[in-house]
Amino acid sequence: MVHQILLIYNPKAGKGIFLTKLADVIDMFVKGGYTVEVYPTQAPGDAVKKISALPSYIDMIVAAGGDGTLDEVVTGLMQSGRDVPIAYIPVGSTNDFAASLGLSTNIIEAVGDILGGEPRGVDVGMFNGDNFVYVAAFGAFTDVAYETNQDMKNIFGHIAYIMEGARRLGDIKSYMMTVTVNRRVIHQDYIFGMITNSTSVGGIRNITGQEVKLDDGLFEVTLIHNPKNIIEFQEIIGSLLMGNADTDLVDSFKTDHIIIESTQKVPWTLDGEYGGEHATVAVTNRKMGMRIVLDGKQAAIL
Repeated sequence: MVHQILLIYNPKAGKGIFLTKLADVIDMFVKGGYTVEVYPTQAPGDAVKKISALPSYIDMIVAAGGDGTLDEVVTGLMQSGRDVPIAYIPVGSTNDFAASLGLSTNIIEAVGDILGGEPRGVDVGMFNGDNFVYVAAFGAFTDVAYETNQDMKNIFGHIAYIMEGARRLGDIKSYMMTVTVNRRVIHQDYIFGMITNSTSVGGIRNITGQEVKLDDGLFEVTLIHNPKNIIEFQEIIGSLLMGNADTDLVDSFKTDHIIIESTQKVPWTLDGEYGGEHATVAVTNRKMGMRIVLDGKQAAIL
């Protein structure tokens, strides 16, 4: 039986390298028994519109781009009400979620893994009615990803984020928040927070903590206190880079649901893209809410 693929790709992601392999990718899928419909995204949010109106004859979506492209595909699929597996070819600048799954950033290898793979359930985050794949974050430097120019990302990769973040060191602000989680209520002044389902954020491995599982129905939450001085700030950075968030300056825990309230509207990012400003957010884990195609080695990571 021939299966129908919708191959949706971001032509600007990762220096446009996917375009150079597009014919090879289509040929591999056709040889693998699929017919392929191709769609290049035209603007931010375009993938959501395309996937939300997914035709009934599509059996699988193949998303080629960065984590933002994958986020849009998942959001569109949730809106469509369809239960269709997603395959991911990571060609973005950072590819955090792909790193968590052990996906190859070599396009031809990634297609080979898809052809030899099977759909596996992976958790999805619900954020005030919106969706995210691997991270919802607020505070220091979280706007760097969506305010860094795409051309700059393509040329410099991770360095672009670091360069942009360095400019912000003197602009760090804090937010007084009330956090309701795991039958606890926490009142604290935070400069940064992230709710994650990933082993990598911003290209930094293990920053989300230890024993991360992507299909267990639980988020890893990291909330950083407002440091009183540069020594405390350095302590925070050091603990995060070492993958040890168990300090008096960082609140770290796992949960399937969290409510965060602030006295003011706070800008959030969802999978590295602007997620709006919110005074109250409710975040819930939809356990194995999407199916993503993985080969045996990748599935073993879950």
